[in-house]
Amino acid sequence: MSPRPILKTTKSSPVIEGAGVNLHRAFGFGDTSQFDPFLLLDDFRNNDPKDYIKGFPWHPHRGIETITYILKGTVEHADSLGNKGELSDGDIQWMTAGSGILHQEMPKGNQLGQMHGFQLWANLPSNLKMTKPNYQDIKDHDIQKIFDDDGSIIKVMAGEYKGCKGPVIGIATAPQYIDVYIPPNLTKTMPVSTYRNCFAYIFEGSGNFNYASKPKGIKIEKSYNNDDFNIRDQSGERTLITFDTGDEVKVKSGNNGIRFLLISGVPIQEPVAWHGPIVMNTQQELNDAIDQLNNGTFIK
Repeated sequence: MSPRPILKTTKSSPVIEGAGVNLHRAFGFGDTSQFDPFLLLDDFRNNDPKDYIKGFPWHPHRGIETITYILKGTVEHADSLGNKGELSDGDIQWMTAGSGILHQEMPKGNQLGQMHGFQLWANLPSNLKMTKPNYQDIKDHDIQKIFDDDGSIIKVMAGEYKGCKGPVIGIATAPQYIDVYIPPNLTKTMPVSTYRNCFAYIFEGSGNFNYASKPKGIKIEKSYNNDDFNIRDQSGERTLITFDTGDEVKVKSGNNGIRFLLISGVPIQEPVAWHGPIVMNTQQELNDAIDQLNNGTFIK
């Protein structure tokens, strides 16, 4: 087995989206080739309703899939297909925009005013850019969880982990999307296909992912009782870990444990023409989509 070295470690950045929602962006709206087929990951986490209550009113998408995962609070959803629903703690929604969809997402929070979730964008290959839109709402109780003997909990939302398959199906890029909790001071190894781009996003606790043959972490020299030893930096909350190639990810959790998203997918390796929520392959396709949006022919 070959642990994946770390290519890069970054902190998510605060941004304001929608009608004034405060969130943190792990990546997106730049060069996202190292995350291919994924385009964007947002972490929306607030304890004050004024920071999210105006939500994301009606807006378009084309050429991508959006994946919304809720940890705390509720989000009401409606779209131009006539779908309506509510996501709450532990639920996930996978929306294939395809040829075009209009939708809105309005966060409501929980009784304490807390709202926490993630939105991931996945690109569609050129032959599926104009596919029929689709929508999957999956409740927490329908998502399998693996309770390992070491106390770890792995929630499998898409793809497969140790024979456990996630309920999200029919996705073009065949992604693996899992939520991982590891108890304090425990080392764990998780298999990941060599042919996928892979990243982890830490949202609780801390941990050390520098277990590959070519670790890229910051090396800190310490001395204790006149004996030298090395400590590699631990990465904490709202940290994005981008991995190089290998067939497993290895992590040691910190003193308070660690919880993170582990996401991987087969790269599409196609040109990207991107304007806001519309992602196509060429500038002409992008211009056509914007013209259709303006003249009322966007929805097919």
